[in-house]
Amino acid sequence: MAILDNLAKGVKDFFVEEDHAAPAAAQPLLSPALALASLPASSAQPEQRHLDHIAQLLAGDGRDFYAFTKLVKSLAASGLSGPLLYQTAFNAFAAVTSLDLASLLTSAEALTQKLADDRTRVQERHREKLGDTGPLKGPPSALAQLRSQEAQLQADVASLTQQLTDKSQQLQATQQQLHQESTKAQAALASYELANAAAAAELQAHQQATKSFLLTH
Repeated sequence: MAILDNLAKGVKDFFVEEDHAAPAAAQPLLSPALALASLPASSAQPEQRHLDHIAQLLAGDGRDFYAFTKLVKSLAASGLSGPLLYQTAFNAFAAVTSLDLASLLTSAEALTQKLADDRTRVQERHREKLGDTGPLKGPPSALAQLRSQEAQLQADVASLTQQLTDKSQQLQATQQQLHQESTKAQAALASYELANAAAAAELQAHQQATKSFLLTH
């Protein structure tokens, strides 16, 4: 029957891949459609280096839940789906690995926790790079250095702004004092000019009167 031929081919292809190929970095875990539909929609795709990291993180000895999910995917390509897909995959997987269902599910929980722990570690590292947590254990990241430089420049600008404000106030006070002193000096000069002019006029008048009255007699 065609379905049996496809099933045999799916199992054969899976175990040949397990024996001769390294864990495929770009092969994502097969998840039920409902679980995939619940993930946030995004047009962006993961970078290959992250896919490689996850694949390496989950890779085992071929006797764990990650290997089982790859078998499920292989059989799904043969046309199986739903309960029949998972029951057939489990029967084939158990026959080769001798794992029972409880052990398989325990492996699934261990891998889930492994992913969660790795995510926590990566997020903490990311926060450290952004400077949102304590100092890095080692040289500061480029982001941390730029944040520090930004903070220092902001402090410098604030200090210079305050200095500029202080100097502007000093300049205004000096200009006001200069205007007052200049006004006083101008007034003093004007007063002197009046006094000098008055004295000169008076002296000239007396000089002329003296000449007029005394030289002629």
